[in-house]
Amino acid sequence: MSKRLAELAANRLDAGARLLRRYADGPATADRTLVLGGVRSGKSRHAELLLADRRDVVYVATGVPATAGDPEWAARVAALQADRPPTWRTVETADLASSLREAEGPLLVDCLGTWVSRVLDDVGAWDRRRGWEHRLDERLTDFLDAWAQVTVPVVAVSNEVGSGVVPGTASGRVFRDVLGALNTSVAAGSESVLLVVAGRTLALN
Repeated sequence: MSKRLAELAANRLDAGARLLRRYADGPATADRTLVLGGVRSGKSRHAELLLADRRDVVYVATGVPATAGDPEWAARVAALQADRPPTWRTVETADLASSLREAEGPLLVDCLGTWVSRVLDDVGAWDRRRGWEHRLDERLTDFLDAWAQVTVPVVAVSNEVGSGVVPGTASGRVFRDVLGALNTSVAAGSESVLLVVAGRTLALN
């Protein structure tokens, strides 16, 4: 990981707290919940249950939209959508900041890990395109600003990356460092943080 990215990651650790102070005297915000967990831990299912009593949820899917070129992924996406309440609306986008700012009802964002992967690709992190660290910082800051100001209930799902081994590739380490730091910032700016392990949920203070 580059020295610049290390600095960005360190800055992100207290970004949530700084944003909360910035907007402390602003408009009241609704509950923000971060649900963390590993792969197949049940985190997405638990996030959906948190909003099960709401009919007007917008499900913000951050993954790459399904295409005919990947029938397995298309089938998986279709199955997930069919399993959600019929009154929920699904929006596939990587522009999370706009989704938060324009929301008029509860949001479920699934997930931040997939979003970070797309953002790293967009800013040119994988091939180290000139200026990628600056572009990354702008995208993360824009999202954290929107998270701090959101005025509707929002639940965000993210992968917990702090329990595994050190990734064996440079790109894996970049992803782990950025997502881990983002999770910390989002948690600092949330009213509730939950960790899901093997379908069991633990509230983090």
